[in-house]
Amino acid sequence: MLLREQEHVLTYNGEVLVFQLSKAKPVEGAADKTMKLCVRRMAFDRDTKLFVQKSSGEFSMRAKHLETEIVCCSCTTHSRTGIILPCVLLKMKKRNNVVKYLLLLLHSSNQFEQSCHFKLDYELKEDIRLFTGPSVLWRHANKLFYISSNTCTVLSAPLQLSSVVWTGEIEGEGTVVLGIGTACLPEGEDEDEFSTSDQAIWGTEFFGYAIEKQKMLPGTCFMPHAYSRVVSSICVGKNEKLKKQLRVSLVAITHKNQLIWFQDGIPKGVCELPYEKPCSIKTAATSSNDLLFIVSFASGNACVVWRENLQVASKWQKVESVLVDDFIGSGTEQVLLLFKGDSDTDALNKFKITDFGAVNHESGITYKDDVPAAQGLQENGLLTIQALETRLQAGLTSVRELQQHVDLKKRVILESCRALIDLVEERSHVLPAADKEDLVCLWDDVETVPHSLSKEALLTPKVSDNFIEKLWQRVVGDSLVVGVKLTESFYLSLDDVSLSLVMDQDFSSIPPIIECRNKIIKLNKAFSALSVSSYQIEPPPKKMKLDLDSRNDLKKECHKRCSRTHLDGAKTVTAVTSLSPLLAFHHVCCIVLLHAKKQTHQNDGLQKSKRITLFCGKILLSLEDISNGKYSVNMLRDNSYCTGSMEDILALLAVSIRFSFQIVSADCTLTPVNSWLLGEMDCTPFKECHDVIFCHKAGNMYGTVFSWTLKSPFEGVLKLFCRSLTILFQCLHSLTRVLPPSCHIKLLKSGSKGVLTEQLALALEKEMLALRSSFSSKESQAENNLTTWNELGMKSSDAPMASLLDSDEGVQQFRKKLQKERE
Repeated sequence: MLLREQEHVLTYNGEVLVFQLSKAKPVEGAADKTMKLCVRRMAFDRDTKLFVQKSSGEFSMRAKHLETEIVCCSCTTHSRTGIILPCVLLKMKKRNNVVKYLLLLLHSSNQFEQSCHFKLDYELKEDIRLFTGPSVLWRHANKLFYISSNTCTVLSAPLQLSSVVWTGEIEGEGTVVLGIGTACLPEGEDEDEFSTSDQAIWGTEFFGYAIEKQKMLPGTCFMPHAYSRVVSSICVGKNEKLKKQLRVSLVAITHKNQLIWFQDGIPKGVCELPYEKPCSIKTAATSSNDLLFIVSFASGNACVVWRENLQVASKWQKVESVLVDDFIGSGTEQVLLLFKGDSDTDALNKFKITDFGAVNHESGITYKDDVPAAQGLQENGLLTIQALETRLQAGLTSVRELQQHVDLKKRVILESCRALIDLVEERSHVLPAADKEDLVCLWDDVETVPHSLSKEALLTPKVSDNFIEKLWQRVVGDSLVVGVKLTESFYLSLDDVSLSLVMDQDFSSIPPIIECRNKIIKLNKAFSALSVSSYQIEPPPKKMKLDLDSRNDLKKECHKRCSRTHLDGAKTVTAVTSLSPLLAFHHVCCIVLLHAKKQTHQNDGLQKSKRITLFCGKILLSLEDISNGKYSVNMLRDNSYCTGSMEDILALLAVSIRFSFQIVSADCTLTPVNSWLLGEMDCTPFKECHDVIFCHKAGNMYGTVFSWTLKSPFEGVLKLFCRSLTILFQCLHSLTRVLPPSCHIKLLKSGSKGVLTEQLALALEKEMLALRSSFSSKESQAENNLTTWNELGMKSSDAPMASLLDSDEGVQQFRKKLQKERE
């Protein structure tokens, strides 16, 4: 081969390296010839949209009677430093058919380093690859040979192959060579007999060979053996080992002008290529997170295929070389196409850079009309889009983490509710392992159920009947009212009472605790309604506070005080919740739990409270019972009375909002109010409670409950229990039409003056007892300190001072002296 100029291009860290081999000028009188390997580092200039030279270097060598040429160049990992560096393989052929090969490394300082050299009696022509080391791999006479810079010895692999389609790194296996060879039938199988194996059917097989470990890898994890006859080159993408099984994603090109995508050895998609004889394939990750497959053809053509849909994105002709790197410095990859030109022109004179998105630069286009500000806007827009995409990805990751956290909290709450139900019903509950949910267990020991408790005893809830008189339920409109009537003796020892409704069914998709609001209602023996107007959302029930009326009934004074007369009658605690969500399950069983603070008296007269949770029972609810009106409120007339039961009255009061109005008339009596209630409002008193009357008037005001109390002929209090503010305004509008203009109506807040005064007195009494206890301890401490000080003073004082304490005058003088010292 005659000496002639050669040029090879290689991309490295966004730069284009142009390697050129040329002979130097001969020196007079010298018989040897000198060859130079020159390198130029070319970088893309954003301003001029051209490639400009940044630096250069050269490597000189003597070439006496030699033909020198560049075999190949690639970027490989230097095993000594772990840095990826450009690597060039040179061939120097002597006249006696001895071929010498030289492997060079290029450093960032543009200095060449000779990595290794070796001699062969033949030329390298088939499947030459450079890989980690740097090392050289080639195929000759259907055998695989390789040499490393660490050993500098030519080694051969114990296998026969017809072609090498890929060389690279596989996780857990090191450097792997993928090739195609003649099928080797298993031992004992006759070649003339029919075999069902893929190797025997197709005559060839696809295999992998790990060079460092010197072992064979099964080819079926890459692709079926049926494709071994047509595949010409592949590109391996993501690869990993899961449970000692290799998972590989790769794309291959075939002699049938097809591009096939394989996942774990299974073909997932195919694309028909636009040209014939594809020879190599590369991948590129663009700014829009799209993966591109770049296919080069032997005819000098090239095309790009989208990874998502395996469709041809673009194609070109007369392409000299295709490079992939970040040439514009945007952080993602672009495709650089070098087109064929005249023989005497530079390879970078005619090019195109594109990522099939915002980046699209081409040589031969004048950019002088571009405004610099517009360039800045374009760059800023690109950077903004990239930042927004990054934030979007981070946001999606955060949303997924929050969703996982919410699901975990939901599972913990569900398990806690099940444990609470089992605890209240005195059943055993086994908590799941905390490590399954990536949680830390707070208990080291697991409580075991005593052997004395039988299984039947654990499964049967124990209901205490010493504090509950009755458990009932009513349906009022779209609300379910559950009531628990407590005994008087038990209720007076409780505070902060509330109810919780917990679904007994195991529904994994909904929380078992039902959202409800609580009321406490008391009807004394005179049947005067003392309703509580405070609402509270469940859970948690511990935040529910009784209003001043009920808290007054629950307070007990210290034992040192005179005992207070107990209020007569029993208290009923109610829970109101929406009915329609429960009917979606057709049949519902709910557990009723009572939460309260139980008060106990201590010897010093103070009260000590303890939070308790008691099981009240279960209620059953079905759509059939609701349709039959089993739990409906029945308010009928019977001889000018309303015949509703006590539970019906309490259910109406529970779902209603209470308003109290003070009506004062200075000119005339308030007899029109009673006439208005019995006449225009069509009200009738309850048979069980005469002071509470029920409105039978048709329309929105039906079901409104009134209570009218006269303090004097000119002053009274009207209480309304209505479902909404609209009904309240309608009632007030009707009332103002029958009252004289001189009447004054005032809205009263919850609690009377007497109740407020008594509550303030109780609070002051507790505070005074606490202060007295504190002062007593301080007083005793001060007396002890004074006694100690006097003893020390007397010991240190002289005899005349001690004699002063024997008389009254002396004591007065000593007291004055002590007072001065204190001041």
